[in-house]
Amino acid sequence: MFTGLVEALGLVVNVAEAGSGRRFRLAWPHFPDSFTLGESIAVNGCCLTVVEITNGGGFDVQLGPETLLRTNLGSKVVGDSVNLERSLKVGDRLGGHFVQGHVDTTAELVERRPDGEWEFLAFRIDPAWTPLMVAKGSIAIDGVSLTLVDVGPDRFSIMLIPHTLAVTTLGALQVGDRVNIEADMLAKHVAKLLESGQRSAFSGQPEE
Repeated sequence: MFTGLVEALGLVVNVAEAGSGRRFRLAWPHFPDSFTLGESIAVNGCCLTVVEITNGGGFDVQLGPETLLRTNLGSKVVGDSVNLERSLKVGDRLGGHFVQGHVDTTAELVERRPDGEWEFLAFRIDPAWTPLMVAKGSIAIDGVSLTLVDVGPDRFSIMLIPHTLAVTTLGALQVGDRVNIEADMLAKHVAKLLESGQRSAFSGQPEE
């Protein structure tokens, strides 16, 4: 479990094919002393497992075929930056929202414009996902916890403050780039419950 509050901008320093998947070596500036082998880490919002810790502040993660297919990590190359967040500890402050690190889909940046010191960004997404989004609700974009501004049938928008622009990969996004999307976990559970209730009503029997 994560909060969507990015801790560091990591750098992809090596990409190696590993059967049907890949292995990334990532560099973390100001590497945490408490970093441990086997812990979970969100890389651009995708929960991955640390499989090796290297000398000099680096670590390796493995990406399976499903991860490469469903996230934007499959397009990352050496020199690219990624958002990093370690998993939430019991007792930590929850400054963002509950983020599982399970990427649902990707979205494409279709508009970007300045608004004073802020930036307005609009994304196009498969319309199957917008029913889980509401204006002023939560969304995770490349692992960053953000508040939705507007939601349409196949798009949504956000506003980014200067701090987020400076410390996450979202500051460098260009029109046409794809980002990882995780819809709000609570919205997904409510949608599932409503769907189950409708099936039960149609059958005339309670859901088991």
